[in-house]
Amino acid sequence: MKIFNTLSRRKEEFVPLEDGKVRMYVCGPTVYNLIHIGNARPMIVFDTVRRYMEYKGYEVNYVSNFTDVDDKIIKKAIEEGVSAQEISERYIDECKKDMEGMNILPATTHPKATEEIQGMIDMIQTLIDKGYAYAAEDGTVYFRVKNFKEYGKLSHKNLDDLQSGFRALKVSGEEQKEDELDFVLWKPKKEGEPYWESPWCEGRPGWHIECSVMSKKYLGEQIDIHAGGEDLIFPHHENEIAQSECCNGKIFAKYWMHNAFLNIDNKKMSKSLGNFRTVREISQQYDLQVLRFFMLSAHYRSPLNFSADLMEASKNALERIRECAGRLQDKKQANQEPLSQEEKELLEKAGAYVTKFEEAMDDDFNTADAIAAVFELVKFSNTNVKEDSSGAFADGLLEILKKLCDVLGIITEKKEEMLDKEIEDLIEERQEARKAKNFARADEIRDELLKKGILLKDTREGVKWQRV
Repeated sequence: MKIFNTLSRRKEEFVPLEDGKVRMYVCGPTVYNLIHIGNARPMIVFDTVRRYMEYKGYEVNYVSNFTDVDDKIIKKAIEEGVSAQEISERYIDECKKDMEGMNILPATTHPKATEEIQGMIDMIQTLIDKGYAYAAEDGTVYFRVKNFKEYGKLSHKNLDDLQSGFRALKVSGEEQKEDELDFVLWKPKKEGEPYWESPWCEGRPGWHIECSVMSKKYLGEQIDIHAGGEDLIFPHHENEIAQSECCNGKIFAKYWMHNAFLNIDNKKMSKSLGNFRTVREISQQYDLQVLRFFMLSAHYRSPLNFSADLMEASKNALERIRECAGRLQDKKQANQEPLSQEEKELLEKAGAYVTKFEEAMDDDFNTADAIAAVFELVKFSNTNVKEDSSGAFADGLLEILKKLCDVLGIITEKKEEMLDKEIEDLIEERQEARKAKNFARADEIRDELLKKGILLKDTREGVKWQRV
């Protein structure tokens, strides 16, 4: 299995720190509003990485945090006249609903920043004691960037270039820094903000220190994989490396994985452009399985463009998989004959699609090619499962299809959906008309149902319907 490591900028063979186990940390959302589809991409991508690791037999300790203290949370709380805790708890609950809709497995641990403050204070004190951090007169604690000689190794940024860039963007109130590059570990409280006691002042942690502390507590001083969106490479992940390695004296993470940006209709998503889309909004138009399928239709390191046309294409593609699974399920139940010799040989041939799938996933989790292997299996199944095929043959193919789709987090079963009695009565009337060879009336009912958004399909296993 090969992983593209942002640190080395090349694919590397995956070798875990501990045989059979994977320690993985993924930066989670800041919970001040409903999550947007940009948040959804890393959630889906790295959930799929985790699923494939487990498929390969690894025991995965998967940690993904919630940032529940932040300027945006505080701003929202002031606007609504409630506490920051009320805002963060509300949107953690909403985030979990959306994650469930996208079939994202719960993390082994979902730590919250506000519950790990003492650990942050302890790490900051260690950094001060080692000479990597210092407290200013007002109680702000800064990290000394130039004391960490490897700063910039993840983002591949040059310190001198960074220095000149920071001079151009000089922020007032930062005169107390020893150097423009130094970043905040702890900051004093402001009026109306939540705060905690510390040796330096009443205040709250900087954003970067949170993940270093939570990763260390729940995964240890060294981890296998640290992941997130490419927007986090600098400064967030760069700063995490500096904090963690200076504090612990060890390499922080062996592999760094980052997904590329998501655009909307070929433009960057932003509220000012009016193209900001939440996962909840998408759920009102589509089954969130469609969103998941769409996110996995491109390699995670490739930029992805969200559009109505591409979502419709994903919806139709997902429907093809589910129709195949439904047909195999019907055949499995309808015919209890054992496997014939020919069917045994065909099932062995179907194993080639599992191999293709695994080869794609082993090559830096190429879900686009993995999905292509799934569709080859669908085509193979549709071609080889015939009227007289055994239920055991259909069952064998169905198990392979489900196994591969489960790695992708794709649910092959359609949601059971109730039809209005009027619709059901029309379908029943059409069946009776067909039996009576009144095909004119049967076609009339079919057209009437189509106008109501119900498409009928006459199959060997009986009449099937879907919404259009």
